[in-house]
Amino acid sequence: MEPLSRRRMLMAGGALGALGALSVAAPGRAQSVWTWSGSGSVAGTGATTDPRWVWDEEADPLVASLIDRGDVPAVNALLRTWTKNGQPLPDGLPADLRTFMESARQLPSWTDRGKLARAADFNTRRGLYLGVLYGLASGMMSTVIPKEARAVYYSKGGADMKDRISKTAKLGYDIGSLHAFEPDGEMIVTAVKTRLVHAAVRHLLPQSPAWVQAADEEIPISQRDMMVTWHSLPTTVMQKLTAWKVPMPAADSDAFLHSWQVGAHLLGIRDEYIPASFTEANAQAKQVLDPVLAPTAEGLVLSDILLNLGSGIDGAILTKPILGAFTRFLLGDKIAQWLQIPREPIWDPLLQAAWGPFIAVREGLLPFPLAPQAYWLFDEFLRKAALLFLSEAKPISIEIPVANRPS
Repeated sequence: MEPLSRRRMLMAGGALGALGALSVAAPGRAQSVWTWSGSGSVAGTGATTDPRWVWDEEADPLVASLIDRGDVPAVNALLRTWTKNGQPLPDGLPADLRTFMESARQLPSWTDRGKLARAADFNTRRGLYLGVLYGLASGMMSTVIPKEARAVYYSKGGADMKDRISKTAKLGYDIGSLHAFEPDGEMIVTAVKTRLVHAAVRHLLPQSPAWVQAADEEIPISQRDMMVTWHSLPTTVMQKLTAWKVPMPAADSDAFLHSWQVGAHLLGIRDEYIPASFTEANAQAKQVLDPVLAPTAEGLVLSDILLNLGSGIDGAILTKPILGAFTRFLLGDKIAQWLQIPREPIWDPLLQAAWGPFIAVREGLLPFPLAPQAYWLFDEFLRKAALLFLSEAKPISIEIPVANRPS
């Protein structure tokens, strides 16, 4: 792929050109010094090493070796048959990969099965809200996380964003399923496969001239990058549910967090970086997530793809203008401006005025008979958006890449 030059960005259009030129000239913001204490983690302790300089010391050399010795196509074929947590690993896997995966699939010693069961019940009761928030708050936020946007855009998945999005949505679907971490669930499988993919991307992207030109790092997807993405999911989701005044017993909040703590561990994040509470998560997010949000040319392209996902689902509900309005409502005017999302004269004020009462109606805090027609439209949006971002109508295979985005 030809690198994103200033001339090419200007040819693509005035606004996009200016944004592209800016992103090439200033590829990233300086990150704050790591001061978050490991005493606030699930490990209860930890070194003060900035996770920006920590990757995955187990998976990275292993997957690099698989790629270099040509084993990946055969491994992917075998792993397509491994879909349930309780399944044995397929016969024929390289010995070093089998040893790693048997270890990587184990739940951490601090796993609380009671909390995981409560999380499954919570996800069932709050699934519609979670579908919208994973897709529009977390998903759209990923396009203004510069390192993540560039890693996605220049890797193999960036060439087929519908497939890439479906694989990302699978993680949200699997962690929210009724038996997520049980033998008949799929979250452990999805997390371990995703960990292998991350290791492959770390090996491959530094070989991409286009990524090297755009990036402000030498190796992508550090532990800090992974925590940034993690905060765009459970931390951001809980912040929104709290802001919406959705009734939230402490047991529900703790259980939801615990499922994502276990998920983080399975993805290869060190326990010393995983927050032990939402209080700690919010504190860490202020240091690692909030300061890095910024526009990039790559993120703008990805956001446009996301906003167009609903065009074939239901033209009356999931249109690009409505998805854009919800993005502005969830993430604010600044991010909407970065993503060149136009203001919507109907939906913008409607969301501002009616969303709070709609939530109250839905939670039984206000009587429904007095609710305006807009509340029904909101409820339909929730259902359609949850279907769009979390439904799994066909099998999805997460596979180790062997190349970057093709030219």
